[in-house]
Amino acid sequence: MKEIEAIVEKWMSERLDKIEVGELYSRNPIVHRWKAPFRTLVIRELVFWRHIDLLNQVVFMIKNDHILGARILLRSAFETIGILIYLNQRMNSLSEGLISYDEFESMTKRLLLGTKRSESKFEAINILTILEKCDKTYPGIFEVYKDLSETSHPNFEGMSIGYSELDEDNFVTHLKSRWKELFSGDLENLIMICISTFDREYNHVWPAQFSAVELWFEKNDDELRKRKT
Repeated sequence: MKEIEAIVEKWMSERLDKIEVGELYSRNPIVHRWKAPFRTLVIRELVFWRHIDLLNQVVFMIKNDHILGARILLRSAFETIGILIYLNQRMNSLSEGLISYDEFESMTKRLLLGTKRSESKFEAINILTILEKCDKTYPGIFEVYKDLSETSHPNFEGMSIGYSELDEDNFVTHLKSRWKELFSGDLENLIMICISTFDREYNHVWPAQFSAVELWFEKNDDELRKRKT
């Protein structure tokens, strides 16, 4: 757990506190006249903030033996890195010509502004759909998520297993919290999977994909401007 705490503490100190459009425009005025590349950067950094915030709370929960809460928060952390994995996949699809500009534009709006509220202008992309696509890049990540979801929901595992123990010989159901006893053993390994996946997607995959997207916008700028007019 000390290694995890050190990583989380380090990442918390490295979070960006602002994103300036002017800096991006100075980097490449042709590319950054368009909003979609800017949205991808904002989404990336929002994922950073939420992911680290969740992991920090997971650590706190574990240290205080709140294993149920830790698993629920870790589930949310996997959902959060799923957004970044999916974003990187779609950035790659754009640069490879597998999706259109309109599809990419819509995707960035839905990831950044989408909700499930009926009055929302942009509908959020279903997180299960996102995680199923993430599983193609990281086989097994969807199964991890589904396992953590069993904890989060008040079904057999989230209720009966987590809070009761059956004495079949004496026909007695003992009620007690069993979360630490049954579910604490794999937590550190799951957290490290979450950390290593995020590190790869944030520090290695995203920069390469962002550069490729910038190149795509630079090459297609004339066509995009014609369409706009």
